[in-house]
Amino acid sequence: MQFSVIIPVFNRPDEVDELLESLTKQTYRQFEVIVVEDGSTRKCDDVVNKYREKLSVVYFEKPNSGPGQSRNAGAEKAKYEYLVFFDSDCIIPKNYFHEVNQFLSNHYVDAYGGPDGALPTFTTVQKAINYSMTSFFTTGGIRGGKKSMDKFHPRSFNLGVSRKAFDAIGGYGSMRFGEDIDFSLRLLEHGFSTALIPEAFVYHKRRTDFKKFYRQVYNSGIARINLYLAHPSSLKPVHLLPSLFVVVMCFFVLCAFICPYSLLIPLLYCIAVFADSSSQNRSIKVGLYSIAAAWTQLFGYGLGFLSAVWNRLILKKGEFGAFEKKFYE
Repeated sequence: MQFSVIIPVFNRPDEVDELLESLTKQTYRQFEVIVVEDGSTRKCDDVVNKYREKLSVVYFEKPNSGPGQSRNAGAEKAKYEYLVFFDSDCIIPKNYFHEVNQFLSNHYVDAYGGPDGALPTFTTVQKAINYSMTSFFTTGGIRGGKKSMDKFHPRSFNLGVSRKAFDAIGGYGSMRFGEDIDFSLRLLEHGFSTALIPEAFVYHKRRTDFKKFYRQVYNSGIARINLYLAHPSSLKPVHLLPSLFVVVMCFFVLCAFICPYSLLIPLLYCIAVFADSSSQNRSIKVGLYSIAAAWTQLFGYGLGFLSAVWNRLILKKGEFGAFEKKFYE
């Protein structure tokens, strides 16, 4: 099977360098690479040129529109029948395409997704954010271990889809936030099959500091209500948990003025996160940073969700997203 790898990028030439370098090391080489420069001021054309003799690579620029429309633009130039999307801040293990090709040869699906992890070389903050995004204690990430999952929703940092399915649903929609969830929901609504391929994991650097991470998850909270309005059945009880976390933790903090023992609940949560992350990452430092990452994720997502409930469901305002000018940061 042959693949067209599509990478949207905005002002991240160093990350693209690492990503392309990892693609040169693939044990299965039946793929092309399409890099879509989404209106960057720091372009990666010189970086791409370094790899023209090592990879079959296409590079082009377009006005800034966000990753969804950039992925569509890349798909228009793809020559193969299975599209693979990576975020520019990913590094791909050398056996990635071998595992994907083997899985699809034996259990073909219209679209797949894979998990993510952290390399030892990632910063402490990146490891802590990766923990938060994949931990049971934050309701985050892919926690399944099965080779296939019914109604699995692939995410665009690591997603493959057949050309047939991509074209049938019209590619990515106009949503600037939550566009990958919208994409997966439309795939399922059109009857296409999806699966998780646990072996098709990537190393995902995500955000580099907590301020940028907060912007990301706040927008994700807003996007969940926008998605609910477009796909009413998509809202599940688990999506309410971060907002419930915000309300409950604020309640216990306020109660501490009357009964100091109320702070035991937030403290116990911090201890649970610290112990779990320290064990997984084998680092007390990462465990400590994971406390901040978990609170940032849950409060950011929860507040974004509550903001969207107020503005979209109560005030009936149109679709919106915070930090739009900082979209990629």
